[in-house]
Amino acid sequence: MMNTMTLKDLTVAIAVPLEAEHVESIRSAHPAITVLYEPELLPPERFPADHAGDPAFERTPEQEARYWDMLRNAEVLYGFPNENAAGLAKIAASGKVQWIQAMAAGAGGAVKAAKLSETELHSIAVTSSAGVHGLPLAEFAMMGVLNGFKRSAEMAADQAARHWPELRTPTRLASGSNVVITGLGEIGVATARLARALGMNVSGTKRTVEPVDGVDTVTDTAGLPGLLAKADAVINTLPGTPYTEKMINAEIFAAMKPGTVLVNVGRGTVIDEDALLEALDNGQVSYACLDVFAVEPLPESSPLWEHPRVMVSPHTSALSVAENRLIAERFIENLSRFQTGEPLLHVVDPVHFY
Repeated sequence: MMNTMTLKDLTVAIAVPLEAEHVESIRSAHPAITVLYEPELLPPERFPADHAGDPAFERTPEQEARYWDMLRNAEVLYGFPNENAAGLAKIAASGKVQWIQAMAAGAGGAVKAAKLSETELHSIAVTSSAGVHGLPLAEFAMMGVLNGFKRSAEMAADQAARHWPELRTPTRLASGSNVVITGLGEIGVATARLARALGMNVSGTKRTVEPVDGVDTVTDTAGLPGLLAKADAVINTLPGTPYTEKMINAEIFAAMKPGTVLVNVGRGTVIDEDALLEALDNGQVSYACLDVFAVEPLPESSPLWEHPRVMVSPHTSALSVAENRLIAERFIENLSRFQTGEPLLHVVDPVHFY
């Protein structure tokens, strides 16, 4: 998006909870820009990078009016208003905002849910925090693979039962094994780097088939079944889009080698959970480490909760104490790009919503 405003004209509003030190870092990096930040209008964080803040927080009617007046006076927002799709839709209708820095890596889901008009979709740039979460997600993914290879679920069950097996059971080596990563974006590439460090052979999928450093074979989705025949582990990092919904389904599970370890740090909608349960029961999948689910929070009735070979993580694998600082640093860089008319980093596609 080309911007012809001067630095003095530009106003940024902080719409979500953010530590004062990071607000000051934005101001220090761009002293000519007006940064609006009223912490009393923002819900307190319950934990690091709690972008939505305490759900019990309520503004008075006067505070609510001040909050929206602050946002409507800005051309740039740090975070979606109230950190939800309804807030995005409301501010988009005001007609002034030109760019919003979203907190989530998968911000496309909220943009789609806001049901913006075609005019709004193409007049407001939304940038995600994609890449900020790459390393913690990659580390979590490798933990999931190692849990599966090293039989941690079985050991935990034995420990809980105070059972010392009479026969020793071997575990699998990561070194020399084959891993397939669906989605070789920034998260997938970070995961591939750690997998290679463990001595694994890495292959994966990408919309645009092109060489990726450290990845032996890159194919598109159509080539995925061919990769799975030799895979010991599969790691999904794909976003949730209409094109990826239930992409990992019964047909894909059937193409896997029996005993495959499955990890999902992308979006829950990518995996057909009914097909996954069947694959766990028939042995195609030996272990599944899942940080995301088709419905969140995961319903109490879901059999995934109690499955002996499933780890349920409550969509927390991307969180780290450094997240707010890293997003603020990304925002600072994008502010410079916005002023000079350079392309912004990690713009959400207004058609595919990722």
